[in-house]
Amino acid sequence: MKRALSPKPARAPEQMAGLQKGLAAIEAFGTSRGALTLTEVADFIGSSRPAARRCLLTLLNLGYAAQDGRYFRLAPRVLRLGQAYVSSSPLPRTVQPIIEAACERTRESISVAVLDDSEVIVIARALVRRSLSAGLGVGSRLPAYCSANGRVLLSTLSDKDLEALLVRMPRPRLTPKTITEPNRILREIRLVRTRGYAINDQEVETGLRTIAIALRDKSGAEIASISQSVADSTSPLDEIVAQRLPELQAIRNQVAGML
Repeated sequence: MKRALSPKPARAPEQMAGLQKGLAAIEAFGTSRGALTLTEVADFIGSSRPAARRCLLTLLNLGYAAQDGRYFRLAPRVLRLGQAYVSSSPLPRTVQPIIEAACERTRESISVAVLDDSEVIVIARALVRRSLSAGLGVGSRLPAYCSANGRVLLSTLSDKDLEALLVRMPRPRLTPKTITEPNRILREIRLVRTRGYAINDQEVETGLRTIAIALRDKSGAEIASISQSVADSTSPLDEIVAQRLPELQAIRNQVAGML
């Protein structure tokens, strides 16, 4: 289970190598739906087995991990780390009640996400239970190359940086409609820059279409993306955009006035 998405960052003189490896060990469990062995964790963080063992033992002692024989898994205490971000950042607290009200009006699910390398992380979510993606929640990750939120966030990168990222990131075909070719993805992202919104037409999940736009603060800086998903595979896309885009723009204006 080698980690291949990002080159290993150079460590500045004042950085703590142990902390860096410990956080990487925690991230390793995000790549698996189950427990991991010592060897698997070592492979992920690019470290020796003794170093990985020290990381895991530290996590065990601090209550962030549990052990069952040769297998390790994260403990519920790890949720404190994610909750610390949600509690300390004004963005999730600001947008959550706004998108919940919008979800009630439109009866469609709404997500707010930020970019993390080649993925987007959902930081706020209001969902309709009938949605096909009802399992998506705060902290969930989606691939940036094919999700509407991801394409909005990637549109802020230069073409050079974007091309380099697309080449090195995995681009699996999640549905028959998923666009995986770097040149086609690049064209879609360039469209986002000119028209101001992104569309995901059943590329992440069959039957689900999503439109996304950028969220900006008072200065106009892009801070996140917001999307609305529609369980509709038959209506013309231009009709969905005409219906949903004004609602997203209204949310953006409301959020910008509060940050």
